[in-house]
Amino acid sequence: MRNRPAVWAVTFVAALTFSADLLAQSKNHASPQSAAAAKPQSAPAPPDISGVWNARSGVYGFASFSKDDPPMTPWGQTQLDAAKPSQGERGVKLSETNDKVYKCATPGVPYIYLQLFPMQIVQTPKEVIEFFEYDHTVRYIFTDGRKHPDDVTPTYNGHSIGHWEADTLVVDTVALNGKNWLDRVGHPESDQMHIVERIRRVDGKSLQVDLTFDDRKSYTKSWTAHIGFQLHPDWEILEHVCEDNLAFESFEK
Repeated sequence: MRNRPAVWAVTFVAALTFSADLLAQSKNHASPQSAAAAKPQSAPAPPDISGVWNARSGVYGFASFSKDDPPMTPWGQTQLDAAKPSQGERGVKLSETNDKVYKCATPGVPYIYLQLFPMQIVQTPKEVIEFFEYDHTVRYIFTDGRKHPDDVTPTYNGHSIGHWEADTLVVDTVALNGKNWLDRVGHPESDQMHIVERIRRVDGKSLQVDLTFDDRKSYTKSWTAHIGFQLHPDWEILEHVCEDNLAFESFEK
């Protein structure tokens, strides 16, 4: 009986050692469900909107984004009154138009959507690129999480950043230089223009672009427009040079 405390001590130490081994094993051999829950889940891949697309709907004779004139400010109305477009109710002859695009100026965003030439969309993990056949214009939409630079230089296409909301690419564009019109009928676009686009693939062959324009120098309130594109998987982007286009030869005459 005098040896029983020693036996108890040995048994107690052995039990502690066995419990520690079980605890270590449970940590090292977590259930598959626990391991899966602990592993960070990667974000789903964005939808594929790549391909060669051509505008097909949502525009008025491929001339304007609005059937009627949007609500204009006095400055905007002055610009519209001074415009001599080749399209629309105020349309004039090509020899009389002051549309700078007919003198080979870059159309810029969003005017270039109304050009009767296709565009190709290419996606990378960091950006969505729009290659326009018209005069080989290229537009970059950055999707890597960056913000608009504080010192961004205004350009014809502006600075565009985008992010995905489910199946829709939301594009925010600022820093437009306001040197060209918004469309073919002379609606103005100032350097205060802010455009938000929501681009989504409606089905296998259709792309929808919903635009919101906010330019308080030109318009009294923001307004919206829509344009549709059709996929042409058998098309490719061809070379188009403005100076070589026959339309401009007739303009010079």
